[in-house]
Amino acid sequence: MPIATEPIGSIPRTPELLAAVSTSPEATPAALYDEAIRDTIARFEETGSPVVTDGEQRKYHNFWTYCVHGMTNTDPNGFKIPFAAGHVRRMPRLTAGPFRYARYADSYLDVALRYAHKPVKQAVISPSALSLLYPADELPGYPREQFIQDLLREHESEVRACLRKGAHVVQVDFTEGRFAVKLDPSGNLLHGFIDLNNMALARFNDADRKRIGVHTCPGGDLDSTHSADVDYSDLLPALFELKAGNFYVALAGEPDRVRVLKIIREYLKPQQRVFVGVISPIDPRIETPEEVRDRTLEAAEYIPLEQLGTTDDCGFAPFCDDTSTTRDTAFAKIRSRVLGTALASAILGVG
Repeated sequence: MPIATEPIGSIPRTPELLAAVSTSPEATPAALYDEAIRDTIARFEETGSPVVTDGEQRKYHNFWTYCVHGMTNTDPNGFKIPFAAGHVRRMPRLTAGPFRYARYADSYLDVALRYAHKPVKQAVISPSALSLLYPADELPGYPREQFIQDLLREHESEVRACLRKGAHVVQVDFTEGRFAVKLDPSGNLLHGFIDLNNMALARFNDADRKRIGVHTCPGGDLDSTHSADVDYSDLLPALFELKAGNFYVALAGEPDRVRVLKIIREYLKPQQRVFVGVISPIDPRIETPEEVRDRTLEAAEYIPLEQLGTTDDCGFAPFCDDTSTTRDTAFAKIRSRVLGTALASAILGVG
């Protein structure tokens, strides 16, 4: 079998969709979303990608709060996520219970499966990310313990629906993992996140967990990151304690890839597969297939081939208003990843 390769998820929205959403996201016609999804999947398949996504075209807010956007029991001035470029993204803040998703990601999968001729991957947000909606002070009549139980139930329902409907894999976005170390260098916050996500993963059997993955990166928004200055050695040992079958680890943007690969080799468990990032979405330069080949061969020196895959470091537009990367650039980078991974597979005799 050739080395597996998968995208992370988001693709810059079509210009037509962006124009409509900027005016009124709630009034944007469903047909416009559907056309953006159809075009995204067609362009994905043109790259030769063996796995596709809907490009998160329907997540008109962002990858993090799509499931709670528009809830009436939230306030927009919640948790802050500062990026190195100087801008800040904010999460909503829960103001009252109960906690319920406003929408589930399997509804996006329904549309993608209409158009796809290849396996479809579905990204969902992690319980740990959504746990940041709950304020520091306990909400009257809605204790944090009840919130956590409601959160885990909603997450489980979303993932199960995606698996049942035929998602190739369900990717749990965990970009807050590295950021947690920045917020709390003691590691307590990170380990709390790991424990919470493992509580969710424990609700699935071994067969399900083989189709569940976890994505980690230092953020990627407006060509900037929120936690690239955090040493991977403070994250990766805890990351591989998650009871998931697949891990998607940003690597292309790291200054010392070999050092990170050595850490992965030390902590990766036999039943886990790691997809290493060979494409940097926030770098405007399009990597060549030969560069991807060489990065893949480098990773193969440290990770067993049966446990190795390639991916992009992050989505290309996790926040819908991010136009720093064009659709053409995103798909050119994806094509390079697909071709470069195939070149490495052939050299290693698994193509």
